[in-house]
Amino acid sequence: MNSVLVFKTSITSNREIKQLKPVLNSLIAKNGYWNFDLEDCDNIFRVETKTISPHAISQIFKSLGFSCEELD
Repeated sequence: MNSVLVFKTSITSNREIKQLKPVLNSLIAKNGYWNFDLEDCDNIFRVETKTISPHAISQIFKSLGFSCEELD
């Protein structure tokens, strides 16, 4: 069963999403789904997956120069 994880991010534009897209697709798209809500004040990233941990997602964003904090 997939988990839905929600993160606050520093992503603010579609250009930045395009930068992350290849990495996110390679790690998540096979076993889940992801999207951004840039209209939310927290620039929300949602991911539905059963194979990747919240910590791993945060580390991916950090390695690409973005912040990403899981919301409870």
